[in-house]
Amino acid sequence: MQICTSQFFPSVARLVVAAFLISLASCGNKHGMEKINKSATIQVKGSDTMVNLAQAWAEEYKVVKPAVEIEVSGGGSGVGIAALIKGTISIANASRNMKQGEIDLAKKNTGKTPIEYIVGYDALAIYVHKDNPIEEITLEQLAQIYVENGTVKKWSQLGIKIPGAKSDKILRVSRQSSSGTYEFFRERVLNNKDFELGSLDMNGSKEVVELVGNAKTAIGYSGMGYATGHVKMLKIKNSDGMTCLPTIENTQNGNYPLARSLLLYTLDEPQGETKVYLEWTMSEAGQKIVAVNGYVPIPPGKTDSIKIQL
Repeated sequence: MQICTSQFFPSVARLVVAAFLISLASCGNKHGMEKINKSATIQVKGSDTMVNLAQAWAEEYKVVKPAVEIEVSGGGSGVGIAALIKGTISIANASRNMKQGEIDLAKKNTGKTPIEYIVGYDALAIYVHKDNPIEEITLEQLAQIYVENGTVKKWSQLGIKIPGAKSDKILRVSRQSSSGTYEFFRERVLNNKDFELGSLDMNGSKEVVELVGNAKTAIGYSGMGYATGHVKMLKIKNSDGMTCLPTIENTQNGNYPLARSLLLYTLDEPQGETKVYLEWTMSEAGQKIVAVNGYVPIPPGKTDSIKIQL
C-alpha cells in the first residue's frame, strides 16, 4: 500500500496573508493581550462542529479575563452566518466558507464587510461501527452511498460482511441542511449533487458519531475531534491506490482529501474586547486548546497572519 503524497490543500488556496495579530512578545501581560478594563459580552454562534472548541475557548478565556463574558451557541454554520448577516452577534463560527450571496447580503443589511479568520483545521472523518471490518473507502464509493440514485445500497456490494448484523443494508447517517459539514460533504464528495432521501439527519456532530457507534450497519461523516472507542475512522483511498487517515499530519500537509478550515467571521475589523479575544484564539494559548479538542492547530509561523476581507 502506498503512503500519502502531498497534494494541494483546498482551504489554503483562499488564504490571504496579512499582518493581524500583535505578537506575544510585544504584549503587556502574560496572556499576550493588551489590557482593556471595560467588561463586555461577546456573542458567538454557529458551527456544531466547532461548538465544543468554542465552549472550551470561552471557559479558558473566563480564567484569562473574568470581566468578559463569551456566550456560545450552536445550530450550524448557516445559523451563525444568518445571525451575522443580521448583525445580531459578534462572531460567527463556520466549518464552511461564506457564500457570495451571504457576503453581499451582510454588506447590504449592515453596511459592513465580513472578514474571515482561519483559526484551525479539521478533517471530516468517515465513521463506521467499530465491528465493521471495512478499513478504507474511495470517494466514488462514498458518493454512490449518499448521492441521489446512488448505486451502493448494501455492504456486500463493497465486499463487506458485518459480524452479527441482521441486515446488509447500509444505514446512512448525515447532517441537517443548515450544517456547514453537510455543505462541505455535498460539495467535496457529491460534487454538489443532491443527497439520496432516507438518511438519518442529525442536528449535531456528536450525535452522528453516537448513532454510528450504536448501529453496526451505519456509516456517517463528522469532525475528527468527535471520534470515540465505539467507532472507526476509515482511510480514504484515491484513484492511485494511496490511502490516508484523517490525522493531524495528513491534515496540515494537505494529504487528506476531506481536510477543511475552521473559520470565524466578523463584520468589519473587530474592536475592543472582540478584537482581543480573536487575537487570543490564534495565540499559542488558544491554539493549544484547538489541539486538545482533537482538531489541527495552525502551523507555527502562520498564527499571526491568517485573515481574509471578503
